[in-house]
Amino acid sequence: MSAPHTDVEQVEAANTAFYEAMERGDFEELSSLWLTPADLGVDEEYHDPADTGVVSCVHPGWPVLTGRGEVLRSYALIMANTDYIQFFLTDVHVSVTGDTALVTCTENILSGGPAPKDGTELGPLVGQLVVATNVFRRTPSGWKLWSHHASPVLAEADDDGENGPDGTERDDEPLA
Repeated sequence: MSAPHTDVEQVEAANTAFYEAMERGDFEELSSLWLTPADLGVDEEYHDPADTGVVSCVHPGWPVLTGRGEVLRSYALIMANTDYIQFFLTDVHVSVTGDTALVTCTENILSGGPAPKDGTELGPLVGQLVVATNVFRRTPSGWKLWSHHASPVLAEADDDGENGPDGTERDDEPLA
């Protein structure tokens, strides 16, 4: 077993590789970072991969996706429909216990939509703030993603205080 500080560094590297593969649109690399039944020593010929080490993913606003095929299909769709994406990770915290690691972070995302039909530049860039939890499992070939869960951060209230804590407009009129 590796030293604890080495484990944290290896998990940080695996987490960074995940986001860099997304930025490059490298589906093969991204796929290789997710846990497989073979990583767990399971012979897929005799066992249903969905029953062992099920991977899961929640993208902001999406339902829970389970199973390696469903999760990877979602990334293929995202990559096919995103011309540009960049992640600036902040508040990264890594915790390792045995063969499992938990990474929490804030994804400061900058993404671009399709280019205008008459131009070659990117479409408008959009910023988004998302908090994420990535769960990794140690395998013979390194740390692999077991689960990714990302949730949008709700916008803060306006400076004039007109929005409530849930982001909806407040009506401060007294009740009659």
